[in-house]
Amino acid sequence: MSETSKQAVTKKVSKKTAAKKTAGKKTASKKAVGKKTASKKAASKKASAKSADSAVSKPEAAAKPAKAAAKKPAGRIKVTLVRSPNGCIGKHRLTVRGLGLRRMHQTVELEDTPAIRGMVNQVNYLVRVEAA
Repeated sequence: MSETSKQAVTKKVSKKTAAKKTAGKKTASKKAVGKKTASKKAASKKASAKSADSAVSKPEAAAKPAKAAAKKPAGRIKVTLVRSPNGCIGKHRLTVRGLGLRRMHQTVELEDTPAIRGMVNQVNYLVRVEAA
């Protein structure tokens, strides 16, 4: 063999071994990342167990605000479609349908909940709101 062919063979071999080494490093780093995520999961399980224990020890304090909110009756609002949703954003058209409005100048009476208020605020340029 000539010297140039020997050099070419050694270069090819060295490139292959270098590629193998870097591939080995990548898998090793993936394993290390896997170990880190496993330790984070274990830590989060411990934290959730501690928070569950603290919630069990004080059930009366957590139950009082929920009962007070449940006793409060939700009001009602009237929503009227005053502008056409044609040419509007697709999500807004779907929101109008979700409110139960199909035609222009149609009025629906809905409960005054945060979810309904959010929907009305999203399409406030299309509807008129009145207290029922």
